[in-house]
Amino acid sequence: MSTQAPVLMIIAPLIASIFITLIGWFRPKFSHPIAVISLLISSIASIQVFQMVLSNGPQQYFLGNWPAPFGIEYVIDHLNSLLLVTISVVATLVALYAKRSVEKELPDKLANYYTLFVLLVTGLLGISITGDAFNLYVLLEIAALTSYALIAFAKGRSLMATFNYVMMGSIGACFYLLGVGYLFIKTGTLNMTNLSQILVSLHMSQAVLVGFVLIILGMWVKMAFFPVHGWLSNAYTYAPTASTCLIAPLMTKVSVYVMIRVMTSVFSTEYVFNHLSWHLVVVAMASVAILVGSMMALSQRDLKKCMTYLVVAEIGYMVGGAWLGNPAGMTGATYHIIADAAMTACLFMAVGCIIYKHGHTSLDTMKGIFRKMPLTMLGFVVGMLSMIGVPPTCGFFSKWYLISGAIEAGQWHFMLALLFSSLVNAIIFFRIIEIGFFGSLGSETPDPHEHQDVAVKEAPLSMVLPMLVVAGALIGIGIYTSDIISLVIQPLISATF
Repeated sequence: MSTQAPVLMIIAPLIASIFITLIGWFRPKFSHPIAVISLLISSIASIQVFQMVLSNGPQQYFLGNWPAPFGIEYVIDHLNSLLLVTISVVATLVALYAKRSVEKELPDKLANYYTLFVLLVTGLLGISITGDAFNLYVLLEIAALTSYALIAFAKGRSLMATFNYVMMGSIGACFYLLGVGYLFIKTGTLNMTNLSQILVSLHMSQAVLVGFVLIILGMWVKMAFFPVHGWLSNAYTYAPTASTCLIAPLMTKVSVYVMIRVMTSVFSTEYVFNHLSWHLVVVAMASVAILVGSMMALSQRDLKKCMTYLVVAEIGYMVGGAWLGNPAGMTGATYHIIADAAMTACLFMAVGCIIYKHGHTSLDTMKGIFRKMPLTMLGFVVGMLSMIGVPPTCGFFSKWYLISGAIEAGQWHFMLALLFSSLVNAIIFFRIIEIGFFGSLGSETPDPHEHQDVAVKEAPLSMVLPMLVVAGALIGIGIYTSDIISLVIQPLISATF
């Protein structure tokens, strides 16, 4: 590639982490602008890379001009180019959003926090772009280690939640690394392109089978796919607000991307769906994941914890769609990676605004919240409508493709799980409407004829505006669904099935 945009996209936040550490030691207030500037550079570079892929097709970049398999190769195609834009733009918006929240929650740790923040983004971008299986492991661990620290900043119950996260994350990393080791023993290469070419003749190998299973199990643990989801809820609930707003939308989605990349680019759909024929079991597990996540969300009385269980259900959406074994399901899964990243960011940003002003998110104390924080709740409403699947939000179109794929594959239980999840999301939404909009502000028995004047107590504009931008993106992505499908996802589907 003639441009250095792919490496600039990753190196900008990496270099920023060094400057934040050095300058932040003496001037902590400069940590935030350095982080934001580096992420803006990364966003611009990722958009440039995305445009190049749309214009010229998949691109390759060899670090140090060492050709594969001797050097590390960056591979940018239609699948990950849009994901790169999503990661960098969401991270930039969260960084803008985080300033006041971090100053309030972690006033004496600004430099440490933003150093880890940009390192996490570096890891996520690297995971998405690398074409080397071992380099992917290294970047997975960079992202994991920084996310552990970002969650542990909150102290208190977050420490035990982080410990559980560390244990499960380490198990997932071990599974992945062992799987890569098995593939290396059989093929002698770690380059994903070379792996895919050699593995075609090794479909009957038991070592290859073990390698595939270990890699997939590792990524399931990393993404908190049922039944190894127990660590996620507490980790996201007790983390600092800004940490949750960054980790919840991106970490699980990148793990799903890695799973799809391994299924389609390292192995093949012929191997996964025809040779192994395990996909029906995985879809059944995804259906259970959706049901469990939805029911656990419905049972919560804390809004933030409720949202964390919705993340568990959404993981079931993407895993189930990817394993349906047909183009519609894979289209829905890959589209939902982008849609769910935006939905989750919007909802957790809204929850963070509530925490900033009120210090908690207990549903029992949120009476009148719609009148106190109208802009925040506007963003929350758009996020929930997308989570339910109401057009023209992007959530509707991803569910449309997922349900179409389920019907085509005859997986009626998966279709029913998707519909049940939408129903539960609607119940949760209207419960919040009932409490937050119609709830009494001054007494336990509201007077329907009483009109109380309520002082608007919004979160700072620096928090509200990024949230509203993401809320607008939910509608914008939905409106341009056909373009996203035809220009970005369809080339992947055509090359895969």
